[in-house]
Amino acid sequence: MLRGLPADELERFGSASETVELKFGSSIYKLGDSIDNVYFPHSGIISLLAGVEESSTLEVGIVGNEGMAGLALFLGVRRSRVKAIVQGSGTATRMKAAAFEQACNNGGALSGALRRFTHSMITQISQSAVCFRFHVIEMRLARWLLMTSDRTESNEFPMTQEFLSHMLGVRREAVNRAALSLQRRSLIAHSRSNILIIDRLGLEAASCPCYAIIRAEEVDGK
Repeated sequence: MLRGLPADELERFGSASETVELKFGSSIYKLGDSIDNVYFPHSGIISLLAGVEESSTLEVGIVGNEGMAGLALFLGVRRSRVKAIVQGSGTATRMKAAAFEQACNNGGALSGALRRFTHSMITQISQSAVCFRFHVIEMRLARWLLMTSDRTESNEFPMTQEFLSHMLGVRREAVNRAALSLQRRSLIAHSRSNILIIDRLGLEAASCPCYAIIRAEEVDGK
């Protein structure tokens, strides 16, 4: 997202922003946390999980370099209503909340980019809810792997069954069965801690229609 902003607008962020490392599994926000900083990933992925408490969560969205974590602040909400954790390692620009709000109020290119990203996230979250209700775990897993691949810009990434079970809201046994099914069809190679997409077109065919809807919205928004 930041790469698309004019140079003079980026310069105004100044000392209020810094590059930080996104470490796999680390927490960006907990449920109810004050949003003191926002994050614009350069690489890596941040998962957004809704829940009633820290131990009962379900992934409702993922953010890569197309967007930001802390979007609620852009909408005038100062506490995070989702849990945000790093799903894929990388780096990000971290900006202080006050500087971010000031940049948004200046009416520059950032505000326009964030409005488009907000619509994209609304589509992603609403489609994820439909997907969870109507589609089987194998199709949901295929969609999730494709979305992760898009944001990491890679067909291979570290991922454990335990982490996947939290993201998809199912038991590890269900994740294992779905992954084995995709592996038997030579669409992916799956180990305890790593996933490789072998046949992307085949995986797209195995995914539910939700992936195409979300992807089309992301592409149109750029």
